[in-house]
Amino acid sequence: MQLVRTVSFPDSRLLADLSPLPEGLRGVVWDMKDEPGEELGGIDGVILPYIDAGAVLGSLGKVPDLKFVQTQSTGYDGVREAAGPGAAVANASGVHAAATAELAVGLILARLRGIDQAVKDQQIESWKPQRRQSLADRKILLLGIGGIGKELARRLEPFEVTITRVGSTARTDADGQVNGPEDLVALAADHDILVSVLPLNDNTHHLVGREVLAALPDGALVVNVGRGAVVDTDALTREVVSGRLQCAIDVVDPEPLPAGHPLWSAENALITPHVGGNASAFEPRILKLLKQQLEALATSQTPANLVQQGPF
Repeated sequence: MQLVRTVSFPDSRLLADLSPLPEGLRGVVWDMKDEPGEELGGIDGVILPYIDAGAVLGSLGKVPDLKFVQTQSTGYDGVREAAGPGAAVANASGVHAAATAELAVGLILARLRGIDQAVKDQQIESWKPQRRQSLADRKILLLGIGGIGKELARRLEPFEVTITRVGSTARTDADGQVNGPEDLVALAADHDILVSVLPLNDNTHHLVGREVLAALPDGALVVNVGRGAVVDTDALTREVVSGRLQCAIDVVDPEPLPAGHPLWSAENALITPHVGGNASAFEPRILKLLKQQLEALATSQTPANLVQQGPF
């Protein structure tokens, strides 16, 4: 039985890019900022906007017969709660993996080699050659072994690094040993770079807190391209502002950082504005995924990437 028949799209361009829809599906445009009017009646599937989806999640409660929600992001914090237990929720796992992994490598190289400082020096015509850290021979503690974690590990290996992986539980997989979060403090003491690509949930909130950060050796680099609240911002700020640690972060908590926050002006902090997945690779990959999801809905198949089963 076909469970979803009317799907809302956050903008007309996305609907046009995916048209014609599979037979049996109707598409409507709803930006989720206003009440869904009568002309939008019958919505039972919703595709969330890519940018600032969190700001409109409350509108999911206005859909009386919601059965399916599709995010355009890998993270889905707050979506299941907003959708309710009766609706299925799918994320965009895999869509952002390559671009986010690229940014993580770029942040690591920029901070280790002082490229961020060189840009500042260029603005004042200052020539300051220094011997910086290389990525080669670094020990990297990688938090997160899903799609982004796998793509990042694959990109880092040619740099002659040692990678230690941490997942939700200790185990062995096809790529070798996976450590559990209970080992994080002990592992941190022996690593030069900590990289988090973790999603945010009850188990990962502030997982990288005061103890983990204090265990890292002097000069270690903290990189976060997952979700901001996985890292305790206050604890990170103390370590970075003191000069003991350095950071290169694409996500923060709160986001964006408020004006005047000490991390903005910290010499050993590099901050990008949550652009990990927002690259040219995004559009063709999200369209491919959405086409597959719509086809599944139209043919009464189970959509991919479900993080909440709902009626499927």
